[in-house]
Amino acid sequence: MNDEFRRRSQELAPALVAWRRDFHRHPELGFQEIRTAGIVSAHLRRLGLEVRTSVGQTGVVALIEGNGPGPTVFLRFDMDALPVTEATGLPFASQHAGIMHACGHDGHTAIGMAVAQMLVETASDWPGRVKLLFQPAEEGLGGAAATIADGVLDDPRPDLAFGLHLWNPLPLGQVVAQSGPLMAAADRFTLTITGRGGHGGMPHTTVDAILVAGQAVTLLQSIVSRNLPPHEAAVLSVGTFHAGEAFNVIAETAVLTGTLRTLQPAVRATLIRRMEEMLDGLTRSHGASYTLELADHTPALVNDPDATRLAAAAAAAVVSPAGLTTLAPLMVAEDMAEFLARVPGCYLLVGARPEGTAAEPHHSPRFDFAEEALPLAAAILAATAVRALRGEDE
Repeated sequence: MNDEFRRRSQELAPALVAWRRDFHRHPELGFQEIRTAGIVSAHLRRLGLEVRTSVGQTGVVALIEGNGPGPTVFLRFDMDALPVTEATGLPFASQHAGIMHACGHDGHTAIGMAVAQMLVETASDWPGRVKLLFQPAEEGLGGAAATIADGVLDDPRPDLAFGLHLWNPLPLGQVVAQSGPLMAAADRFTLTITGRGGHGGMPHTTVDAILVAGQAVTLLQSIVSRNLPPHEAAVLSVGTFHAGEAFNVIAETAVLTGTLRTLQPAVRATLIRRMEEMLDGLTRSHGASYTLELADHTPALVNDPDATRLAAAAAAAVVSPAGLTTLAPLMVAEDMAEFLARVPGCYLLVGARPEGTAAEPHHSPRFDFAEEALPLAAAILAATAVRALRGEDE
């Protein structure tokens, strides 16, 4: 069915572009995707599907029944935008100040609508069923976990799970479908240093939280380079530093926030242990104290070898074997990992950078992608689902 999906996705290309541009004009932040979810659910109902809404607050779920018994394949598409002020100058730029689709989720939602249409049209040709999730709040707000808590992986439970991301670092026509860790686990940390405030002209009577916190930044940034083997990937970044209220007052507290990114649980445990050891020694030496809080943990995204083989075969049939490529694991996070931690599957990266251009990075206010990637991605994911349902991995 690869030829059928290639042909049909190209026929749907004008609709894909129109859907994507409409979503781009009207971006919605995580757990606020009311308009987007409404358009998606209306489209799915027009296809004759029963639709469940408000899954994980604003998610949309539908089930496509095939021809006879078989496995259940789960396909996920994220819908949320980012709190970014758009600077693309596109004729379909965001109409909502301070909110932008700066990562391609507008494209993912459009792709999901096209995949649903193609699978409904071909449902008599494959067994089993496909469960579709249009997910809210991927951008660090826990949308995947919210839909799981709301039963998205139940009744029926999927046998395999797939998703994809339009990926600007890759040129149009290239696809990554590789097994093992692809994206990092992520944690957000909040570090509070507490000293003793006082007069700026009498520092000897105080414990300066800014002084201690400044040293903490240097110590924390040394953990990866001096505590992990060079072949182990990890990132520890301090993103914010807030302390003090007046120029002549020694600050009593300093609050730092940042992120940990790791690929292996043992590496994550090492980073957390060394953070606590270093902070304990530092604050004790100054007569200060600290609290370290970790939140919003997303596991590493790990692709299953058998599911990856299915996805790679489908992608090769759509873009040609020469279009398959690999890359080093990325230290960005993606909450598709929540599903892949529970259901074997594969997450693909589909090249979306036009030839001859230096594309803006994801999350940039000038982010855009090649819309020619939309029908390619839709064909790849539809073909992947059908191969999985038929048990074809070659």
